[in-house]
Amino acid sequence: YSFSDVSPGCELTSSTKSYTFQVDEEDDSDHILALSVVCLTEGAKDECNVVEVVGRNHENQEIAVPVANLKLSCQPLLSLDNFKLQPPVTFRLAAGSGPVHLAGWHRIVHREDASFEDGDDLSEEEEELPPIMPAKK
Repeated sequence: YSFSDVSPGCELTSSTKSYTFQVDEEDDSDHILALSVVCLTEGAKDECNVVEVVGRNHENQEIAVPVANLKLSCQPLLSLDNFKLQPPVTFRLAAGSGPVHLAGWHRIVHREDASFEDGDDLSEEEEELPPIMPAKK
């Protein structure tokens, strides 16, 4: 396996209310998206700004879960401690006008070909260990 990290970020506003993070479906690498911080940025009004994550559950139904409720006067920033998500995922400004900045990281785990060649079966080449001798007194 090999890893590569990318630091994605996006901003949600009244004119751009959602952002979708997706990966190429033909890519056979594993992808992890982690959300670290959600914060109001310059120009935000003192109103409730609700950010939700939209994804799919185990039955492939769309679900939306609120992850942050920010207000300039009482909670302008929220640390999400690298909340891990499985792409594709959409971040949506469900209430408020923002701007809300989302920051995190994207890890790509590349699978290497780990196939074994014929003859690598170690059970056929076991060595016999010498018998254990009693300790001398």
